[in-house]
Amino acid sequence: MSSRLVFALFGLCTAAAALAEPNVARQRELVRMVRQDCGSCHGMTLQGGLGPALLPANLKDKPAEGLAATIYYGRPGTPMPPWKQFLSEAEAAWIVDKLMSEFPR
Repeated sequence: MSSRLVFALFGLCTAAAALAEPNVARQRELVRMVRQDCGSCHGMTLQGGLGPALLPANLKDKPAEGLAATIYYGRPGTPMPPWKQFLSEAEAAWIVDKLMSEFPR
């Protein structure tokens, strides 16, 4: 399956899934995960490190579906791991939505 097809299919799933936000308790867990686990590579303030910065200005020209797919499936051949064992597609889309606006503290 081509990567374009994977992103297209993931985009369809995340568009529908993005409508359902995680509950407040899960949102707190996801924020902590991004700040701690993702922050270990992307910087604790998400300004970059081993991985690129995850600030709105750095993400504004990137397609949300592709970013969500990167979180969910990882990037083979790079240090970016897949997170699908820890979160759903809808939660990956929620994280991207928050990263592209202003990620919660």
